[in-house]
Amino acid sequence: MKILRNLLILFFTINFYSNDLNFQSYFFTKDSILNFELEIKKFKDSLDLVEEKKRLIKSYSLLDKNLIIENNNNVNKLYKLSTSNKIKNQIKFYDLETSGNISRGINIGNNQNSVLESELDLKIIGKLNKKVSIKASIQDSSIPIINNGYSQQLNEFDQIFIELQSQDWVLRGGDIDLIKTNSFFGNYEKKIQGLLLDSSLSEKINITSAAAIVKGSFTKSILNIENGNQGPYKLTGENGELYVLIVSGSESVFVNGIKIERGIDKDYIINYNAGEIIFNSTFPIMADMRIQIEYQVSEKNYNSVFGYSNIEITNKKSKYNFSYYNETDLKNQPLLQNLNNDQISILSDAGDDENLMNIPSGSLSNYNENRILYKKEIVEGIEIYVYSNNPEDELYTVRFQNVGENQGNYILSSNNAIENIYEYIIPIDGQRQGNYEPIIQITSPKKRQLAVLNSNTAFNENSELYYEIAGSNFNKNLFSTIDDEDNKGFASMIGFNKKIKIDSTSNIYSKLDLKYIDKKFETIERIFGPEFERDWGFEVNSFNGQSQTLANTTLGFRKSNLGSIDYTFENLKLGTLFSGQKNILKVNLSEINNLKFISSTSIMASSNIGIDSEFVRSYNKLVLDYEKIWTELGYEYEKKESNDQTITNAADFANKLFKIKTGFGNKEKTFVEIGYKKKINDSLVENILNEVNNYDSYFLNSQIINKKKSSLNVYLNFNRLKSYLNDNEEEYLNTRIIQRQKILKNSFNSDLFFESNAGNLPQQEYTFIEVEPGMGSYKWIDINGNGIQELEEFEIAVFEDEAIFIRVLLPNQIYLKTYQNKLNYSLQTNFSVFQNSNVDFIKMLSNISNKFQISADNKAEYKGNNIILNSLFKGKDDLLAYNIGLKNSFAINRAKDKYSITYTYAENEKKNSYSFGSNQHMSRFNKINVKHKINPSTLFEIVTNSERKINWSENFSQKNYKIKEDLIKPKITYFYDENNRINFSYANTSVINLIGDNETLKQQTFGTEMYFDTKKKDGAVINFNYYNNKFDGDNNSVISYTMMNGLKNGENYTWSFTLVKKLNKTLDMNVRYFGRKSPKTPSIHNASFQVRANF
Repeated sequence: MKILRNLLILFFTINFYSNDLNFQSYFFTKDSILNFELEIKKFKDSLDLVEEKKRLIKSYSLLDKNLIIENNNNVNKLYKLSTSNKIKNQIKFYDLETSGNISRGINIGNNQNSVLESELDLKIIGKLNKKVSIKASIQDSSIPIINNGYSQQLNEFDQIFIELQSQDWVLRGGDIDLIKTNSFFGNYEKKIQGLLLDSSLSEKINITSAAAIVKGSFTKSILNIENGNQGPYKLTGENGELYVLIVSGSESVFVNGIKIERGIDKDYIINYNAGEIIFNSTFPIMADMRIQIEYQVSEKNYNSVFGYSNIEITNKKSKYNFSYYNETDLKNQPLLQNLNNDQISILSDAGDDENLMNIPSGSLSNYNENRILYKKEIVEGIEIYVYSNNPEDELYTVRFQNVGENQGNYILSSNNAIENIYEYIIPIDGQRQGNYEPIIQITSPKKRQLAVLNSNTAFNENSELYYEIAGSNFNKNLFSTIDDEDNKGFASMIGFNKKIKIDSTSNIYSKLDLKYIDKKFETIERIFGPEFERDWGFEVNSFNGQSQTLANTTLGFRKSNLGSIDYTFENLKLGTLFSGQKNILKVNLSEINNLKFISSTSIMASSNIGIDSEFVRSYNKLVLDYEKIWTELGYEYEKKESNDQTITNAADFANKLFKIKTGFGNKEKTFVEIGYKKKINDSLVENILNEVNNYDSYFLNSQIINKKKSSLNVYLNFNRLKSYLNDNEEEYLNTRIIQRQKILKNSFNSDLFFESNAGNLPQQEYTFIEVEPGMGSYKWIDINGNGIQELEEFEIAVFEDEAIFIRVLLPNQIYLKTYQNKLNYSLQTNFSVFQNSNVDFIKMLSNISNKFQISADNKAEYKGNNIILNSLFKGKDDLLAYNIGLKNSFAINRAKDKYSITYTYAENEKKNSYSFGSNQHMSRFNKINVKHKINPSTLFEIVTNSERKINWSENFSQKNYKIKEDLIKPKITYFYDENNRINFSYANTSVINLIGDNETLKQQTFGTEMYFDTKKKDGAVINFNYYNNKFDGDNNSVISYTMMNGLKNGENYTWSFTLVKKLNKTLDMNVRYFGRKSPKTPSIHNASFQVRANF
């Protein structure tokens, strides 16, 4: 086992592509601090060479010599052979637990292709033997594409890993969170899929190696925040792509340089599929907040491979780390682009210049009614593209790219089709009139390598010397050698910490630190704080091509039971263009009983290309905290002033913040906390620093009730913003109320959730993509007969074989600012606990139950004031979007055998806003269900239902309807025994459309259903239905499809069969068959077969 482990370590340590980085020239000299020969000698001394020698010289033979006799005397003597009673050594698993299931299935039909389905959900934990433990989680599924998703990559939701662990090594395969924190220049957090080995060769040597496929690339977004707007805010890709899929859990969100937490009960939530972030109502957003988000996006232009190795050697006083990082795009394996020889030649000539990587996007294509195609025409001597759906034309598939306002020759002329349609506009006086061009930008393959050597040496417990040197190799275009002279860079750091004890409770500490970063050096991720540039008063990326030198020294004093005070001086130089000095004084008195005082004040002076600036900052907080009451006071101040402005110098500004909050109670149980803060912002107005706005903020945060059967949490935050630039006032209210109550032995259960805040309503765009039958959700109905698949000509398919389209939401940056309210309330009443009461009236009440639910999600246009509950009680015509639901179910003897009556009323209204217009839908029904068990073997049931459905589309009048539907359905069920039964049903349905062409439907339905079940948990269901439709109207319309529920005018038949069989203790089998027959169409048959193993 040791030999195998060492071979694995050697394999991973010698990483691929290492010859591109000349590490010896960076790190290793004759005077190297690290003596590798000595360390290897120590390693050899730790081996038991006697035992190793025995293994190496041990002889092996096909036959056991101990069983070979020396002569053949008595060879005819008979012997009896018997089995020994001694138990042989067997492989034994210690406390190994498994759970989950695996299934395999197939769907077939005469109107669809066969579809294979598989699913795996397996968890393992325990020990393989006394020394090796295992932990595994394997989840995988191949299922039809999920409807309404931003992504079709289902593997992003599957998590797979297997981990083996012993006392001195860990081997993990699958999804890996690789976190590197023991380096300054080489720190990163990365999510990969591959293999990780962490092994201790001895007490002094540890090796970590990983080889993997990269799950995504690192990028960041700086949000453009609006006052009071909680989101959603769009996250973009590395090159500004709007359509990105965020790697789950990879994000870090910083507000004013401080990292915040994800979670519905924390600060924000994030939609990884949509690439959108929403801040919770309990974390109010204002425009002066600086929000930066770092994350991985899963979209990759090339397959990428990843390699990492780290060697850590420790002795009594020192620790040495050498790490090597390699991430390389495989240039011959592009993913999002197909590169031909001409395109590769363009990349070869482009070097590192992305502006030279644009290519024409038009390509010849065959006619396809499901795609938007173009033909070529000549206009004023220029060859242009013109939309065409004529199969006789020479057609092209064309992709258009947004190149900026008035930078292109094409405009978006229509977005109602499944793809956008673009139109050429003739320039006026040489000025382009559009925003789009028929070009695409191809992306070059890249390679990033980084080698780091660092060391920490503790001379004693009070002094430490540390250093780090790093070399990088970043090739921005593997197809080209042009501009390769700037690929390699260098960085270094050295520092010294010293602590001097004054007495047993006091000490003086100091720190010296120097960092140098060559202008060609490239890091993996950010190495300084998220607001490093702002702290020094220059714009982000304004000095990327300059070397950096940062020196700092700190002197401080600390006393136990009191706190600390320290002074820091920092000096930063960026080439010859920027020079800055910063003085920082920090006070932290946090160890005094009931008192905490924290203060940080800095003064920074800089020279930026000849422009002098000064930046003063002060943050102060005083906390008085007693057992049942607490108070916090805060004051913050910032002011940056310059003698001139340039594109590299950040604009001058100033702000002041006053805040106070106080609370009482127990923070872990029940409490009430109230607070107030005022923020004043100054900015440049006509080159003079003046106050531009201020806002007052009041908040209440409380947990008023916190008991086993009842709880109440209330949060309120009210902001009033006054802007002097436009003499305007705006108000913002964020609320969240959560209530739970159970009373009278759970006879009454209520739950309330209410939330209000300002936010964004996306003007959503979507398209439809054709897939294999049975794998989609939508059916296309050509309403206007023009042969173009327009967005509102798609309906949700009733039958699987008709579902050949999926709806995919498209990215957009068009948002409407709204004020929104969300309400969810439920009340369940059940008096069954009193069924044994001696009081007749109370006993009668025990037969009554009721379920009441109401929900509302309303979004109204935000107008800056009168915000309190303004969207909750507005008329529907004044709302931009809403989704309102109401349902009440009253029952007598619910689920009782002899008789029961249930009355249900439900209503739902919703309005959606899209880029091409709005759509409204309303449904309301009254339903009565009466059941009566005539005798032990016969059950009679009758259902009556009166329903109203209204649909209104802003742009498609053909989809507008107002349907009235009335149904009566008696059913009788005969029970053979407890598990087997058969029922017969009849339904009479009358449907009329009250607008448009006044379509009508008279439908009669006869049906029977048989249930078979055995004590072995095997079961089968057989179903047959006959429909007689008499429809008056256009048979090829959305109305007819909706009213007849996907069936045809005339006689229709449907039948189905389902079998569930338990093959043994772990195996289950499921067989399902469905068929239907409509007039003038052949019979449709669909079947599926699945086997599931349960662990």
